[in-house]
Amino acid sequence: MKSFLQMSLVALLLSAIGCGERTTSTHATDSDKALPSPYHIVTTCGMVTDIVRQVVGDLATVTGIMGSGVDPHLYKPTTDDVKLLMEADAIFYSGLMLEGRMADSFMKVARRGKPVYAVTELVDESNLLEPPEFDGHWDPHLWMDVEAWSMCVMAVATALAEIDAEHADVYRSNAAAYVEQLDALDAYAKQVIGSIPEPRRVLITAHDAFNYFGRAYKIDVRGIQGISTESEAGLSDINALVDLLVDRQVNAIFTESSVSEKNIAALQEGAARHGHDVAIGGELFSDAMGAGGSYEGTYIGMIDHNATIIARALGGDAPIRGMQGKLAIEHEHAND
Repeated sequence: MKSFLQMSLVALLLSAIGCGERTTSTHATDSDKALPSPYHIVTTCGMVTDIVRQVVGDLATVTGIMGSGVDPHLYKPTTDDVKLLMEADAIFYSGLMLEGRMADSFMKVARRGKPVYAVTELVDESNLLEPPEFDGHWDPHLWMDVEAWSMCVMAVATALAEIDAEHADVYRSNAAAYVEQLDALDAYAKQVIGSIPEPRRVLITAHDAFNYFGRAYKIDVRGIQGISTESEAGLSDINALVDLLVDRQVNAIFTESSVSEKNIAALQEGAARHGHDVAIGGELFSDAMGAGGSYEGTYIGMIDHNATIIARALGGDAPIRGMQGKLAIEHEHAND
């Protein structure tokens, strides 16, 4: 049977060599092969793992390869990871070249006829950002726009219905219920970020992972490094951001859980030389979620944390424990 999401070897090769085209391919599977109950799904980053768990419910076990604090841009699968992929009944990954170093591993499992799905495959290109410095490639951090990421939830439901048609209605129902929760999250983020005084509505972070967040929630976003953490910030980049901090009197910048803090410290020092004190507004989750088992270790908790911390640090109005009153308060930052 044909799959609109499944990745062929050709598509994998195109991704591996850096082609910017989005390719929808088909991949043959054995539709008569019975799935074990529960069957086993392997996923990559936490954001993908969480939405797959929400949609599949108790009909499958879901194992995420990348835990909290893991940078998917740089992640190279271990021997154990490859074994997990080979033994899985289905594999879900984010796509848009986020997990670029896993292309060879995906190729190996696809060659064996495993169903391999990119959750972003059905997102229309009009919803994607293509930064100039990534000419030919899309910005992969789509989960920072909750409304856009919701499209991936429905794509997961459709993919699961392909491999387990018997429970298609369950997957679609679970996805619809989860999207309702995401709608509420999206509205919350819009509200609290919108409460930041406009001159101070500037988000400066360790790397350029928040462009979709900026687009969705109307905040000026600047990253010290580029979209991939493999890029390096130059002295001119640091100096330009220092000038921005001083000129707009931005009082807080943010670290990220999966990115080095060295460039953030350089910004603080540069601003201090101009007589402008800049605080660390808190640690944000960018390419990885919080610790497993915590509220921040869910996609909803991750975005709730980010929106709440950003709003409070930049002078907006947000409850200290976030939308659902579940946030930890290690990074509490009082309104100025």
